[in-house]
Amino acid sequence: VLQNLSQTPVLRELLKEAKIPGTTIKIESPELCTEPQLIKLDQPGPLTLAMHQFVTEMQETKKGVVTPKELFAQVCKKAIRFKGYQQQDSHELLRYLLDGMRAEE
Repeated sequence: VLQNLSQTPVLRELLKEAKIPGTTIKIESPELCTEPQLIKLDQPGPLTLAMHQFVTEMQETKKGVVTPKELFAQVCKKAIRFKGYQQQDSHELLRYLLDGMRAEE
């Protein structure tokens, strides 16, 4: 899930912009043929910052191995069920991760 998210260009760009407080982003959806939306972002929360850090590290690292320790810690704060390193479904991680970042908006 995290590797797929790190390879999503739109998400990478939004995370870069979201890192800067007070940034206004323009979201366009050509498929829906609607007017672009302008959204002013507040200070990013800890989960969003951890996700930005992880995605940046995935893109820029040359060492081959990236450990999402901080991102995992932030996910565990939002969804306690992930504590303890038990087996979890990837779709649950995706849902909690995206919902957690959205809740920080």
